[in-house]
Amino acid sequence: MAKKTRQKKQVTPERLMELSFAYAPPLIISAAADNKVFDALENSAKTAEEVAKEIRASPRALRILMNALVGLDLLKKDRRGRYSLTAESAAFLISKKPGTHAGFFGTIAPQLISRWLRLTDIVREDRPVVAVNQETEGTEFFSQLVENIIPMSYPAAQKLADHLKIAKMENEIRVLDLAAGSGIWGIALAQKSPRVQVNAVDWAGMIPTTKRITEKFGVRDRFNFIEGDLLEANFGTGYDVATLGHILHSEGEERSRQLLKKTFRALKSGGAIAIAEWLVNDQRTEPLPSLMFAVQMLVNTEKGDTFSFNEIKSWLEEAGFKKVRKLEAPGPSPLILATKP
Repeated sequence: MAKKTRQKKQVTPERLMELSFAYAPPLIISAAADNKVFDALENSAKTAEEVAKEIRASPRALRILMNALVGLDLLKKDRRGRYSLTAESAAFLISKKPGTHAGFFGTIAPQLISRWLRLTDIVREDRPVVAVNQETEGTEFFSQLVENIIPMSYPAAQKLADHLKIAKMENEIRVLDLAAGSGIWGIALAQKSPRVQVNAVDWAGMIPTTKRITEKFGVRDRFNFIEGDLLEANFGTGYDVATLGHILHSEGEERSRQLLKKTFRALKSGGAIAIAEWLVNDQRTEPLPSLMFAVQMLVNTEKGDTFSFNEIKSWLEEAGFKKVRKLEAPGPSPLILATKP
């Protein structure tokens, strides 16, 4: 009896065609955020003409843009042609809400995307468009970025504070917030206890931004500031906690290993280090967002990359840390924690 031949699944270009428009969603969201489309719909459903009149935009252009947002499940549209927010856009794209991502999409995303247009040359030359890990080029970029990405780090920082039982500690808690940026990691810890004192380290040009945001969160009086490059600044010693919130990926392997050794020396015995990162697996085959973020580092830094938990674990152990572990927390990856013996 003749065996049945198994037909191979036909390969089509459909997925590639979908990927060819992958640039579009963040730019569509950016245009809507910049033009206050989501804000205009915060309190009631409206037609494209009504929104156009309110935000002084073209009714035709808005209709096209808002229909695309319906396709992206960021707006809803009823039979009378009125648009309204979804739960997702209401939570994260209203400009004045605490957890908003509107600022990132409106101002930072287009700037980042424009640099990716040079990716072909970057792959050939291994030279970033702008080296944002350097103080001269990076200060202006990060001054715009850090407040817009607070929603990415704040929930994880709060989870860290709860895990460390900051609120229950009776003695002074000294925190070293490295590459502080907005200061959100130190802010979250300081909000848990009046005993928390934070030393925030960053470039001199970044410190005014950190001061402004700590003032906004009401904890400015519990922050001191150390200006300078991470490998050159004098951290001091005797810290209970050190936080490295999304910094290793822009530093690259060599500087990251040096930084972890320096941080080890700054902590007291029993002190904890907490690292937030975009982690990849050991084979560097997933998850996709972390793999794409590595390309982001290729475009924007000289030595940046994304790393696996086991890579960072080996660097921590090389520095002298023990009990390297993961802490599940909101964000792109779990936090990495370790303890100084």
